[in-house]
Amino acid sequence: MEQKRLNPFFEPYNTLHDTVPFDRITLNDYEEAFVEGIRREDEQLEKIINNPEKPTFDNTIVYEEDGKEHYYDLLSRVSTVFFNMLSANTNDEMDALAQKIQPMLTKHANDIRLNEKLFQRVKHVHRFHRILTKEEKQLLDNEFDGFVRSGALLDNEGKERLRQITEEASMLSLQFSQNLLKDTKAFSLHITDEADLDGLPETARSAAAQEAREQGLEGWVFTLDFPSYSPFITYSTRRDLRKQMYMAKNTLCYHKNSEDNSEICKKLINLRLELAQLLGYPSYADYVLVKRMASKKRNVYKLLNDLINAYKPTAEKEKTNIADMAMRHCKREEMTTRIEPWDTPFWAHKLKLKKYKIDAEMLRPYFELNNVIKGVFGLATRLYGITFKENSNIPVYHPDVKAYEVFDKDGSYLAVLYADFHPRKGKQSGAWMTEYQGQWIDSKGKNVRPHVSLVMNFTKPTDDKPALLTLGEVETFLHEFGHSLHGIFANSRFESLSGTNVWWDFVELPSQFMENYAVEKDFLQTFAFHYKTGEVIPDELIKKVTRSRNFNVALSCLRQVKFGLIDMGFYTRTKPIGENEDIRELEIQAARNAELKPNNARRLNTCMTVQFSHIMAGGYSAGYYSYKWAEVLDADAFSMFKLKGIFNQEVAQSFRDNILSKGGTEHPMILYKRFRKKEPTIKALLKRNGIKM
Repeated sequence: MEQKRLNPFFEPYNTLHDTVPFDRITLNDYEEAFVEGIRREDEQLEKIINNPEKPTFDNTIVYEEDGKEHYYDLLSRVSTVFFNMLSANTNDEMDALAQKIQPMLTKHANDIRLNEKLFQRVKHVHRFHRILTKEEKQLLDNEFDGFVRSGALLDNEGKERLRQITEEASMLSLQFSQNLLKDTKAFSLHITDEADLDGLPETARSAAAQEAREQGLEGWVFTLDFPSYSPFITYSTRRDLRKQMYMAKNTLCYHKNSEDNSEICKKLINLRLELAQLLGYPSYADYVLVKRMASKKRNVYKLLNDLINAYKPTAEKEKTNIADMAMRHCKREEMTTRIEPWDTPFWAHKLKLKKYKIDAEMLRPYFELNNVIKGVFGLATRLYGITFKENSNIPVYHPDVKAYEVFDKDGSYLAVLYADFHPRKGKQSGAWMTEYQGQWIDSKGKNVRPHVSLVMNFTKPTDDKPALLTLGEVETFLHEFGHSLHGIFANSRFESLSGTNVWWDFVELPSQFMENYAVEKDFLQTFAFHYKTGEVIPDELIKKVTRSRNFNVALSCLRQVKFGLIDMGFYTRTKPIGENEDIRELEIQAARNAELKPNNARRLNTCMTVQFSHIMAGGYSAGYYSYKWAEVLDADAFSMFKLKGIFNQEVAQSFRDNILSKGGTEHPMILYKRFRKKEPTIKALLKRNGIKM
């Protein structure tokens, strides 16, 4: 008799380090696991609320947190895998299933947070509890606040409306992401005449030729994936084609078709405002910032305005320098006396080459991906003593993915790290870090170690060349690897407080901190070897990199500030967006103080908001300023390493002990001051960027 196949989510994985058995999971397994996972959590909830004993931390709060010991925490397991796949390796069937699953999960989450009996138990424990450790107290406060911020104090009518808001918002966020992925992957520029490749470096041509072959086409294909788009917009001498690429990129989800996100954005912003006001806050930003280092809107605007005041004069000069370069080297009638957005990267590159004698393509031969991997991992070894060992026996979800075991300096097992480097059809653009298993310590004292994943979209190898990265891609690798270290070093009792489970304006500190190493000679010369000759990157080339580091730094800063202002503009509203109000016009008004004239969005009919995943579907709503907030922290933190030595293991150990391993167990400023012995200031950032006030 044939034995019935058991859903792999329903049993112990029985894999090395209990890693996800991707090779055994089928599409049909997900829905069954979601349904059963919800049933099991409902069953567990009933046990907690019907416990006849007086509510205590141990039978109410910890039981819920330690629930993963029961039934292998099925819902968490399947949710983690499914939604990670939805970003990194989706297809039409997965997308359709997500539309079905998302409402179930939102309803289930509301059923827990709006359960009056459960809240009364949590409320009792919050008022009357035994002496708690610092971490236990943080968990209890988070749990109580979580219920209140999820509507537990609302009347029945308010609770019902909150359910409707959260269910609608979750579906809209999902639709936003799916529309953006579809629209991004739908565009390609197919070139059949080699003359149209004029100006493009050989690496870009080879990659485009390979993309064409993979699509069964002759010639060359360019896409909106960053490794394809960026070289084209930077190097192509075909202004008309640069415009075509630019307009495709900047009008994504803004075409009044089924993938248009304009109305979705308006609905999401209005729903979040209504949720905040339902809970007693004037705006969604007021609601969010209670749980942020910035704490208040005025502090966010102070940072953004300070940056505008410090950087805008320099940015004006940088923009003028690019325009002057363009006007001097092209026919005036060709430019129609105006430098367009698709001209800026092209002429900025020309100016940088003239001024510093450096070009991104000069560095590519020294950044072969396998060597970069060794360099980045080697940096962690040098700082923290940890080591990485690739293990092909750990199942992965795509052949592109590599799996590594991570070992601590004493040789003990520390984590699993997945690395997914290249773009493909079912993968979202950008780069991110995520987890398949968080770190926590179970009731028996076992330290359950994390399974961390790096997902990026780097230049792919071709038939005749390995993957050769740009310096920008190396910086991205270091950034996401910094997030990974935050997860890898996690050492908290409770998973909800471990690793990257910190306030949003603190979470970017470990990642942006690591980017500092990208231009350090002593780091570069540990791995940057020419892929053909084996020659180490020359000192002179590194000097050029260092000298050019702050090229257009003010324009780059204002771009981030502009995005932060757009975000705050939408989420500081106290009145909903009207039916006849235009999302692009609101975007333009919000960002006007950081804008360098002329504003192009209205004239060119482009829009950022409709593709701004961070603030619509990525958790950064009223929080995009976090990148600049954390940049102040990272510059200040790295100045400590510059003072003591960039590989100083004593300082690195302090950074690990006080920040990377602590997660969200204490207020982030307490953790930062414990490492730095003082509060951060903007001075280190201004010094690093060569900006004087």
